[in-house]
Amino acid sequence: MSALKTESGVGETSLIGRIVQRRGLRQFVKFGIVGASGFVVNLIVFTLLQRVVPDPTETLHYNLLFSAGFLAGGVSNYFLNRAWTFRSQGHVGKEGLSFMAVSVLALIVGLIVGQVVAPWLGHGHKTWFVSVVAGIVVNFFVNKYWTFRKV
Repeated sequence: MSALKTESGVGETSLIGRIVQRRGLRQFVKFGIVGASGFVVNLIVFTLLQRVVPDPTETLHYNLLFSAGFLAGGVSNYFLNRAWTFRSQGHVGKEGLSFMAVSVLALIVGLIVGQVVAPWLGHGHKTWFVSVVAGIVVNFFVNKYWTFRKV
């Protein structure tokens, strides 16, 4: 990053430069990009399953569809986060199980949020969206400090 010069001529790193150099922030941005790809996988699986499941608005069916999409996105996110976000060299199986355990925790948060907002939004894409967003921050911090803690 380039340095900004003060009036005294002494260089100082810009605020943006300092922010960009923070490893945790870079990881959070990468995690968000990977999460967006998992969001798309989740949406595709959820939408395709809605087309084949009878009465997808019934609460049990909706929860199963939501769970299948959420976990499909979680699997793709694990491999991308492992390789790109955290550049982990840890044991693939152990990290994978940890990551999926966190995904299940985020799924539970999403299901709870879905139950809270469904009376107003219905059992469709609006509720799906709010529910998925609810797990993002929990997912990042638990994965950063537990699954990929050595990175």
